[in-house]
Amino acid sequence: MEFGAHVSSSGGIDTAIDRIVAMGGDCVQVFTQSPRTWRLTNHKPEAIERFRAKRRAGGIGGVACHAVYLNNLAAPNDEVYEKSVQTLGNTVDVACAIEADAVVFHVGSHMGAGLEAGLQRASAALAQILERCAGDTWLCMENSAGAGGTIGRSLEELAVLLERLDHHPHLGVCLDSCHLYASGYDVTDRGAVDELVAELDGRIGLDRLRALHVNDSAAELGSNRDRHANIMEGVMGENLGAFLAHPAFQHLSAYLEVPGEDKHGPDAKEIQKLRDLHARWTGV
Repeated sequence: MEFGAHVSSSGGIDTAIDRIVAMGGDCVQVFTQSPRTWRLTNHKPEAIERFRAKRRAGGIGGVACHAVYLNNLAAPNDEVYEKSVQTLGNTVDVACAIEADAVVFHVGSHMGAGLEAGLQRASAALAQILERCAGDTWLCMENSAGAGGTIGRSLEELAVLLERLDHHPHLGVCLDSCHLYASGYDVTDRGAVDELVAELDGRIGLDRLRALHVNDSAAELGSNRDRHANIMEGVMGENLGAFLAHPAFQHLSAYLEVPGEDKHGPDAKEIQKLRDLHARWTGV
């Protein structure tokens, strides 16, 4: 298993590699533009080449690009919907250019229009965006914490999208431990994680699980509240190891998206805590 984190790419996308190497990480997740605006970032070819070169030199394995927070592929509002398609498409283009393994995204919310309406909007959007995937870059649906009209609160909902897209060869899944816990999957229990893995294999296929977000939760089981906590500091605590150590996950990149000691995001201390937790539960 590779251990890494979501880091800033301020100053050029290649600086994300500098930051994760300084933290002692094995893998890295980045935004390809500001996560809170629609404005696209024009990445210079030399910055993209530096990213690839630094990745090789630093021995960094997995690379994931996370879609911006504004995206909503299920939006009933046409303006938001069209901007979401354009923005996620651009993220895919940048991800392919830097040879990322995954573009991780939230499907979005139907905003009260109903699940079926949201699924129709999202599947039509994804059909367009998947055409832009190239090489080894996959588009990965992330499970949601389940608040409001969000889509993806269960493996069943993600499986419906996969089926509607004819099991596209570049469509995969990223599982977030905090979101699973918030949506009612007790991934602090070994038996429950076994059941999760069996359900994933049956509905989606383990081969489509391409990345993990490993975060503790500041909210209770089944709360539907997306509140990340630092490793060992949330309600999952030591038992987050039941998820992290499952045999089916050991070939994956595990990305931290936690507040960090100073609320500025993951740091070397959090990555080490993740390594230590993994070692305690696997004996490795």
